[in-house]
Amino acid sequence: MMLDAGALIAIARNDRAVIARLKAALAEEDEVRTHPMVVAQAWRDGARQAQLARWLRAIDVVAIDDHIGRRCGELIGKAKTSDPIDAAVVVLAHDGEPIITSDPDDLRHLVRVAKRSLPIVGC
Repeated sequence: MMLDAGALIAIARNDRAVIARLKAALAEEDEVRTHPMVVAQAWRDGARQAQLARWLRAIDVVAIDDHIGRRCGELIGKAKTSDPIDAAVVVLAHDGEPIITSDPDDLRHLVRVAKRSLPIVGC
């Protein structure tokens, strides 16, 4: 499962539904992933975000390189949007991998434009 900033913020707020999804995914040995700029959107104060800090140890934070950056730029150009962070969530997701998001409409638009098969799950 791929997490956007809304999912990480939900974790920081101890959202039981999101945490239950994470626990179930990890119990099934599914990958739980995000990327560093999503972390940047959610991270504010490690001393006050202990819950998020603990979960980030179990989440694969996937690096973004120049190639991924260019693919994200192409996607936001085609989608006529401006958020490379959301675009990276879509670009990095594996086919069929659910994206957990607090902004399902924007992610659905990017997924549609990218012609990807990625379930969008609201949180």
